[in-house]
Amino acid sequence: MTAPVFSTLGCRLNAYETEAMKDLAAAAGVENAVIVNTCAVTAEAVRKARQDIRRLRRDHPGARLIVTGCAAQTEPETFTAMPEVDAVIGNTEKMQGATWKGLAADFIGETEAVQVDDIMSVTETAGHLIDGFGTRSRAYVQVQNGCDHRCTFCIIPYGRGNSRSVPAGVVVDQIKRLVDRGYNEVVLTGVDLTSWGADLPAAPKLGDLVMRILRLVSDLPRLRISSIDSIEVDDNLMQAIATEPRLMPHLHLSLQHGDDMILKRMKRRHLRDDAIAFATESRKLRPDMTFGADIIAGFPTETEAMFENSLKLVQDCDLTWLHVFPYSARPGTPAARMPPVDGRTIKTRAARLRAAGDAQVARHLAAQQGKTHHILMENSTMGRTEQFTEVGFDAPQPEGKIVTAKITGRHGARLTA
Repeated sequence: MTAPVFSTLGCRLNAYETEAMKDLAAAAGVENAVIVNTCAVTAEAVRKARQDIRRLRRDHPGARLIVTGCAAQTEPETFTAMPEVDAVIGNTEKMQGATWKGLAADFIGETEAVQVDDIMSVTETAGHLIDGFGTRSRAYVQVQNGCDHRCTFCIIPYGRGNSRSVPAGVVVDQIKRLVDRGYNEVVLTGVDLTSWGADLPAAPKLGDLVMRILRLVSDLPRLRISSIDSIEVDDNLMQAIATEPRLMPHLHLSLQHGDDMILKRMKRRHLRDDAIAFATESRKLRPDMTFGADIIAGFPTETEAMFENSLKLVQDCDLTWLHVFPYSARPGTPAARMPPVDGRTIKTRAARLRAAGDAQVARHLAAQQGKTHHILMENSTMGRTEQFTEVGFDAPQPEGKIVTAKITGRHGARLTA
């Protein structure tokens, strides 16, 4: 018998949960199985999941094939209908040891082929904590799951459930263990990170968690926070940005668009000026701050003038790392019922946004020439600066260590030192 094969699609949180599932499957004795952890963020993501499943079935004809993740949660019938699939399990069930013990047995008469419950009824915090997911230098810690917001384009709340937080003490203890194991950087991750704490006693904010980590884990060299909703950033997080050099100067912003009318139709909680004000204030507090951002091209009803506002937002917020999403209708979401934009127009606008992003990356890289950075080595020849910029080295460096080096040039989208 062989160990399970895992395939992960989608976000960093999914990758984190795959690592937890590996532990659960091993503890339960699951063998000769293929597990596909799917993403549901776009229709294209679901199409890729189906494609991946068919390929994996061809590659592993004798294995049991199990589908889980957000797409399995939101549309289990899609995967149940696939002849390649033996079992479908939801996002809650995939984190439960009992599920994997059942899957270790024969399916017939032992385990239900479909185990997907109502994720909106889940209220407990995420209890599956793993030590050391990531490279040998950087570890990811899940502090939050789910989302209470209902953006009109987004299916993810129906795959992840409502927002729930991991208590601060649990997070701090895990980070202490990671630092003891030699990790020099920790990244806090979640579905809607700035909602952390709302369901905990006294309703602490993300900034409270960040300040507590930095205070109680004094030997943690670097802390990062992943994608945030800038309108929900609290005073303590702004204070951390201003005063805590161990909090890295890189924020990925969930902006989605640059036009106020589209933002309202998306049911976002910020307007264009809010995004610009946050970026301006953050950079005033921390001049070396860089921003990534999610932006959707071709949202229903988007005119050329509305799109131009998104394009201008790249400059107005001085965004560097863009994640551009061509709009893809998700059945069951309000946006799917809105007047669509022509597919060719969506593709063209997405390309224009990516070109603007490429120009911003080139500008950022040029500005680093001659500067000295503290670079966390992900392997012997590549590391990342405080702003998460890749740096290549000709001479081998100690993996997992922070090295100080002067930037000498660039190669493609990577700096050289």
